Amino acid sequence: KSLIFGAIYLILVFGIQHFMKERRAYHLRKPLTLWSLSLTLFSAIGAWRVWKQMAFLLLTKGFKQSVCSKSVFIHPVSKLWMYLFIVSKLVELGDTLFIVLRKKKLTFVHWYHHLTAAVVGWYSYSEMIAGAGWITALNFSVHALTYSYYTVTAMGIRVPSSIAIIITTSQMVQMTGFVIMNIFIFFWKDDKVCHITWPMLLSTSWVYTTLLLLFCNFFFKTYLSGTRKSKGQ
Repeated sequence: KSLIFGAIYLILVFGIQHFMKERRAYHLRKPLTLWSLSLTLFSAIGAWRVWKQMAFLLLTKGFKQSVCSKSVFIHPVSKLWMYLFIVSKLVELGDTLFIVLRKKKLTFVHWYHHLTAAVVGWYSYSEMIAGAGWITALNFSVHALTYSYYTVTAMGIRVPSSIAIIITTSQMVQMTGFVIMNIFIFFWKDDKVCHITWPMLLSTSWVYTTLLLLFCNFFFKTYLSGTRKSKGQ
């Protein structure tokens, strides 16, 4: 089903983008502000609820169990928020609709990020893979920060460029953490406690690595190349 949603997402996004070529952009300031604010609050609450469970596992069972334990899928509170997290990956596809309807630049890293998060996320949830708790807690946290930024900018408030740099850096740190975690999972894979299939280990590793490279490339082109050019001038 996630693959079907992914295909529909791509068809809609690029179809609407083509449709908007000869049309005036929609402003959508108020809807975008409410959209971003809603996702900010949702992500912040989700981060708090999942981090409580992850902190408990880390402090009582250790790092390995915090990665490998399926308790995040069993505990009533974290179980609910794990499910809501996966559902939110589909909801967040709406971010792209705002971009194409407002005729803003649609970058590859944006739609690739949203697409892979939705598709791989659903498979990860259905298989209850190792590391899912950390992925959820970290991603909720980063998104709470990211959507806070989107909310403020949607309101027309100018934000220092340093905030955008911090957000992109947090994305890179997040993906670096996921790659490192998958390395641990690779060595723990034969342990019956640490469940993950080879297809999921390879696919998640591919997604994390490519996203890390894409965010690094975006960071370099957006924040470093421009700085160097301006200094050269």
